[in-house]
Formats: sequence, C-alpha cells, structure tokens
Amino acid sequence: MKKTVTVYTDGACSGNPGPGGWGAILLYGPHKKEISGGAPQTTNNRMELTGVISALSLLKEPCVVELYSDSKYVIDGLEKGWAESWRRRGWVKSDKKPALNPDLWQALLDLCKVHTLHCHWVKGHAENLYNNRCDQLAVAESKKF
Repeated sequence: MKKTVTVYTDGACSGNPGPGGWGAILLYGPHKKEISGGAPQTTNNRMELTGVISALSLLKEPCVVELYSDSKYVIDGLEKGWAESWRRRGWVKSDKKPALNPDLWQALLDLCKVHTLHCHWVKGHAENLYNNRCDQLAVAESKKF
C-alpha cells in the first residue's frame, strides 16, 4: 500500500515577472518538512509550479499525495486536464497560443505518473495555517533577490 503524504505549496512573485519564491510543506504522520527556494527573474505561475515539483521530487517512493495549493493555474491545469492536452498538442493551447511554462508542466506531469495526486484548492491568505506558512516561506525567498 502506498504511503499518503500531504503537501502544501505556494508561490510568490514581486512584480510579474520579477524576483520570486516558493514554499512547500510535506506532512507524513508525525513528520513535517519545510522547503523553499526562489529565482531572481520569474513569474508567479513558475513559482507555484516549482513548489509542487520540488515537493514531489523529494518523495523517495510512489505515494498518494494530497496536494493543497491556492493556485487555480496549478490545480486546474492538473484536475481539468489542461496540461495533458497542451502536451498532446505540442504545448499549444486550444486558442492556438503557446502554452506557458512547458518545461515545468512536463516535469510535473512526469511526477504525476509516479505518484497518485489528489488536488485541493485552498483560498489564499485565509485561515489555513500551512498555506499561510508556505506563503511566508515564498515571500521570504523572493526578498533575497
């Protein structure tokens, strides 16, 4: 039976594009791990995706992942199958415009083949303790640049 890991992620960007950061918290039983990172010139969506990819990349075996994010871009991209369709069409959206961030979506879709993801959208900057902590981590990283 696969282990179930709960993951919270958030991304932040000052200016869009501009300096950005991401934060993630992984929870498994009594264990809790916080990770974060950033980039000097990026976008909010790239940071949101990087947070999820970084968290999933830490998992050493296939897991069931309860993913919590306040990013509609990430959640809808996965849940509504947008990212899979973009990939099938060679990273072109239904409006014939190029899909953004194909490098990150490719990495995330590959990780989705390894893990079983259950996506949950959470309201940003609300009452969720872990989401707020991820936001703090992301903002702190973005301020390093």
